[in-house]
Amino acid sequence: MTSPMRIVTFGELMLRLRAPGRERLLQSPRLEATFGGAESNVAVSLANFGLDAAFCTVLPDNPIGDAAIGELRRFGVDTRLIRRGGERMGIYYLETGANQRPSRVVYDRASSSVARARPGDFDWDAVFEDADWFHITGITPALSASAAELSLEAVRRARERGVTVSCDYNYRSKLWKYGKAAPEVMRELVEHVQIGIANEEDCQRSLGIESNVDVEAGALDRERYRVLAERVLAAFPNLEKQVITLRESRSADDNTWGACLHDGRDFMVSGRYEVPDIVDRVGTGDAFAAGFIYGLATHADDRSALEFATAAGCLKHSVPGDFHRVGVTEVEALMGGGGSGRVQR
Repeated sequence: MTSPMRIVTFGELMLRLRAPGRERLLQSPRLEATFGGAESNVAVSLANFGLDAAFCTVLPDNPIGDAAIGELRRFGVDTRLIRRGGERMGIYYLETGANQRPSRVVYDRASSSVARARPGDFDWDAVFEDADWFHITGITPALSASAAELSLEAVRRARERGVTVSCDYNYRSKLWKYGKAAPEVMRELVEHVQIGIANEEDCQRSLGIESNVDVEAGALDRERYRVLAERVLAAFPNLEKQVITLRESRSADDNTWGACLHDGRDFMVSGRYEVPDIVDRVGTGDAFAAGFIYGLATHADDRSALEFATAAGCLKHSVPGDFHRVGVTEVEALMGGGGSGRVQR
């Protein structure tokens, strides 16, 4: 029996503090405490899909760090690559929006253990031992100059070992504060990537790719996304595939969801999902990324991988918390048209 593909993800795991329901932050004297972060979210989804998923990070050696590792282990994520050190875990506060009021994130992650990490802190030969795939995002390089250098070191070492690298460009305007603009860092990093994952804003803001896609517009023009994907592929010949999620945001509660894929030859657009009652939008892109990695590893063609990823991301809108909590069967059921929400008995 062939062993499952091994994927390593690298980034920051944070404490997530969320206002209950649709309350404003500290409207009542309580916050819901869980854990999350883009790269850990991907690892959890991949473990749920039955792949060998490992998460690499730095966490403080204290009870909060212990609890975070315990939570990852509960989902079957390999935590042996996690280093203990530094003085604090990053935190983010979430206020869930409603109707015309958007959701809001407040970061408290300056000088976190990962932000203080630097090149040489990890033995990448050991990290990538038996690894088939490495996943990173544009969030970690935004934390600090040293974290950016460490991220670049990681992708270089992965490619030296022949490991496939995927990157979700993930632009976060509130994080790029240490003196460099995102494209200065991300363009160099993406030169070592084979699979690019993004939304339209990520392509523009993280990579500096000019686009005529209007991120504030209502309806989506598919042809403009084809042009955007072609511009990204032209700028980075090393990319084998570029996927872009397609979201129409009618309000904080009501979106449509889909994705497109360009492999340098063919352009395809996934099915489109109506998502009129969003429970939690955070982590949907991570669920999509994990779904696409899983789809490429297990499905026969790019079209099927794209549809699996899109369905996985769609389902995450219904799951509270950063971590996705669905398996392959549920995703495939939605792909097959089982989206009525009827009780399963």
